[in-house]
Amino acid sequence: MSKLSKKLLKHLHEEVYCKLGISKVHGIGVFAIRAIPKGVNPMRTWHKVEEVEIDLKDLKGLPKGVRKELEIFCYYKDKVMNIPSVGMNTMNMAVYLNHSKDPSVAYQKNGQLKTLRAIKAGEELMLDYDISFGETHKFD
Repeated sequence: MSKLSKKLLKHLHEEVYCKLGISKVHGIGVFAIRAIPKGVNPMRTWHKVEEVEIDLKDLKGLPKGVRKELEIFCYYKDKVMNIPSVGMNTMNMAVYLNHSKDPSVAYQKNGQLKTLRAIKAGEELMLDYDISFGETHKFD
């Protein structure tokens, strides 16, 4: 077995915890496919993803459908949008975390997620948007 195969099997055994599913809270959510211990990154990835700041005026020429996806899945404030360096054809499961004032995961200062408590298999992972993004979010 190759080194890469061994590394991948270890990752699958030790670091894959989540899937997307239909949320009772809103649309699509992130769910535990097995128990997740407290204090781990439940969505650890091998991809090094950075966010690139792009001025909103530079996005005006994009196709309408692309702009809508960016508005839904990318953080923006003032006149700047943060877009993943890997583009929009690679999925970041974390964008499907729904909001709760009783979160089970939080972003750390290094930008990585961390479980705040043990999470049971089948449970939806939740994030407090207000704490994570430093502003109050209002939902209809």
